[in-house]
Amino acid sequence: MSAYDNLEQMLGPTIEGLGYELLGIERRRSDGALLLRLYIDSPEGISLSDCERVSGQVGDVLDAEDAVAGTYTLEVSSPGMDRPLFTLEHYRKYLGAQVQTRLRGLVQGRRRLAGTLTAVAGESVTIRCEDEDYTIPLAMIERTRLVAEWPAKK
Repeated sequence: MSAYDNLEQMLGPTIEGLGYELLGIERRRSDGALLLRLYIDSPEGISLSDCERVSGQVGDVLDAEDAVAGTYTLEVSSPGMDRPLFTLEHYRKYLGAQVQTRLRGLVQGRRRLAGTLTAVAGESVTIRCEDEDYTIPLAMIERTRLVAEWPAKK
């Protein structure tokens, strides 16, 4: 289990106690500092005040537990229309959706895929891209986002 998995386990109960679901955490390094971006959701959607409320509570937990070494920036966000997918359950929920995926390494000569999410089996997902199926272990996926679909103008 990684330190990041521990963060999700540590913060999940706090966020759920506030009435929200922790969808996942993105971690990035920028100028030597760590950016932690938490994605939260609720059946009613997420407002700016929801993000502020969660940010205050989560910041207190991170500081009290000394959970992050060094400097970090905490962001709390709604998933938005280009919702990130973090778990196999997220992928199952959006079968048939258009996605953009960035991989941790090359799979069949590609590092990025844009196509239709067609299957979830075991610990892998399948994306149909340019008439070819790519089956990728979840561990090889750096990031997947839904592609927002806009209605055609009439």
